Amino acid sequence: MPGKRRLITLKSPREIDMMCESAEILKKVFVGVREALNIGMTTQDLDRIADDLILRNKARSAFKGYRGYPASICVSINETVVHGIPSNRKIRDGDIVSVDMGVVFKGYYSDAARTWPVGHVDEEKLELVRVARGCFEAGVKQFKAGHRLGDISSAVQQYAESRGFSVVRDFVGHGIGRALHEDPQVPNFGESGRGGLLQEGLVLAIEPMVNAGTHEVEVEDDHWTVVTRDGECSAHFENTVALTKNGAQNLTAGCED
Repeated sequence: MPGKRRLITLKSPREIDMMCESAEILKKVFVGVREALNIGMTTQDLDRIADDLILRNKARSAFKGYRGYPASICVSINETVVHGIPSNRKIRDGDIVSVDMGVVFKGYYSDAARTWPVGHVDEEKLELVRVARGCFEAGVKQFKAGHRLGDISSAVQQYAESRGFSVVRDFVGHGIGRALHEDPQVPNFGESGRGGLLQEGLVLAIEPMVNAGTHEVEVEDDHWTVVTRDGECSAHFENTVALTKNGAQNLTAGCED
């Protein structure tokens, strides 16, 4: 979700601890949604489940009402890349379903996305999902003090393209903390050695969006839903990651499967 850009703010250890609390709630919501996900349910069903879990954990959705977004989560199926608005669309056998969620707890945000196969999914789709996760992991390996932002971007791009896939260029990752979207932007393509210096205290939402075909996308008439231009499938994998004195700490790890 695009947002107003702000100055880069480095987080203190206390603030990162607060973000961990937010992330722990988000992980609980992901587990609940993953357990509920099944053939025949609607994407709106998933939204209701997530909304209930968020409220039960005394948090609020980071997405609902953001720039007018009408739901608590984004659910994007197959050719939908990101920002799919929950609706009466039913999940079918063989779909890959991307769920993107964020929560706010005590003023601090967390944000993550997963793409899950449902039922009997063909090998090409399964490989796409695996590569999206691999892109994230390749990017995180470059999230080190003294490295450059372009090191993350380049690693993500190279991982995807070396396996025959493409990365979306129109939508990017971002800083996160007291706001859902903070500077810097984190593209999934670029040159190593370029961009801002990575420093302790930086917290990023690193989120590869990987397409089976062309990297080109288009936005549908609802002004939110982003789909691949060629109709091929897309997968999305995102985590909130903090750069600490001990290296990169993935705050939203643990709800991958």
